[in-house]
Amino acid sequence: MKYEDLIKVLGDEPVFETSLLLAGDVNPREIRRQLSRWTKAGRIHLLRRGLYVLASPYRKRYPHPFFVANQMVRSSYVSCQSALSYYDMIPEYTPAIISVTVRRPGIWKTELGRFEFRHIKSDFFHGYDVKELGEDQSVFIATPEKALLDLIYLVPGSYTKRYLTELRLHFPETFNLHTFQKLAEHTKSPKLKKAAENIQRIYEEEHREYQTL
Repeated sequence: MKYEDLIKVLGDEPVFETSLLLAGDVNPREIRRQLSRWTKAGRIHLLRRGLYVLASPYRKRYPHPFFVANQMVRSSYVSCQSALSYYDMIPEYTPAIISVTVRRPGIWKTELGRFEFRHIKSDFFHGYDVKELGEDQSVFIATPEKALLDLIYLVPGSYTKRYLTELRLHFPETFNLHTFQKLAEHTKSPKLKKAAENIQRIYEEEHREYQTL
């Protein structure tokens, strides 16, 4: 296969798996050898084993980092600081794309950025939606309430009012305090129930400030 043929096969899909090129009457060993050559030449970049992205001069579409994260680990959704930043709930820029998964945790440093996957239990794997990010890129991302709950669940000591205050949380209209409290209660975790109490205090303090303006 020539590189021009690869671009034709991909169309406007910048991210692709090896399996896409192995359909039909092809030599799998030769395909993998060619992928290795293109990687060394900088024409494609390896994201993780079996998943590649075209180098920037050859892409017809730029893949959104959240879309890439979903592709890297299929049983995952974007959450924690990455989702909170997406919803404008925290002011800080998050240099890594953080996702949660029921699979093993892992970190990948790629040409498209750093991707972190943190493990949660299967009964905690819920509370996410499908979001359209443009250019036909749909992604799984935690709801505002679940993104905050995932962060507290995964970070030691994050249930304290001091930690939560230091996050400088902002609660948009899309955030439902009652939903967050129900999610925390459902876990039966004393830590998360305590976090729900602290979040309620911070939430009420913010709304009191708005009312006095």
